[in-house]
Amino acid sequence: MTSALPGRPPIVDLATWQAARDELLVREKAHTREGDAIAAARRRLPMLEFDGTAEVVGPDGPVPFLDLFQGRDELMIYKHMWHDGAPHNGQCEGCTTVAWQLKDAVYLNARGVSFAIVTTGEWAEVAAFVEFMGYTQPWYSVRGVAEPVGGDMGYTACFLRDGDRTFLTYSTTGRGNEPISSSFGLLDMTPNGRGEAWEDNLEGHPATGNHACWYWRSDADGNATWGPASRPVPQWLRPGATPVQP
Repeated sequence: MTSALPGRPPIVDLATWQAARDELLVREKAHTREGDAIAAARRRLPMLEFDGTAEVVGPDGPVPFLDLFQGRDELMIYKHMWHDGAPHNGQCEGCTTVAWQLKDAVYLNARGVSFAIVTTGEWAEVAAFVEFMGYTQPWYSVRGVAEPVGGDMGYTACFLRDGDRTFLTYSTTGRGNEPISSSFGLLDMTPNGRGEAWEDNLEGHPATGNHACWYWRSDADGNATWGPASRPVPQWLRPGATPVQP
């Protein structure tokens, strides 16, 4: 047996570890079943019908919102926040995180669900940002378009199509966007978690005290920082990325 580590759980034998793991599994299964029940309630929410001919702007110019369904009956969009006139490194870190983590919607497509990202930026700015980041999902500008297609950004929204009729079925924001960002769920399984101050950890745990989302931006050396010369983490992967001069 080795001595305990400061701020960490006790060190035990395999049988004791397995017993504790089995006890937690009961709670995890209950959590899963409650999630299934919530999903069932979500599918029973009333629908909001709206005009699917509202025009959005993409690489081929103005198109009706209906085109985003790509012939499928279901559509999920992420509404990416936008700062007019900001450089690529000045766009929203949280939305950059979301957009980066679902680079391929092939499994959604196989289930009959299309996916797209919309934002309120002018298309010329949006197109340059998408090219810089190397995003592969379809993007559209919804500048000047009313809810539920445009409006407030930072949301995930789901839609249903019945012929030429379109319906909003669900919308969420804040931590409701986390299912797109699978890294969050994976981090929640690790011993250090997300390393953020709000998490419930043992006293003296070494990975606490950071503000929420502290690792979303970094400097050229990969150090987490929100300084004036930092970038959203994925942007450092782009060819020729250099430190931004404040």
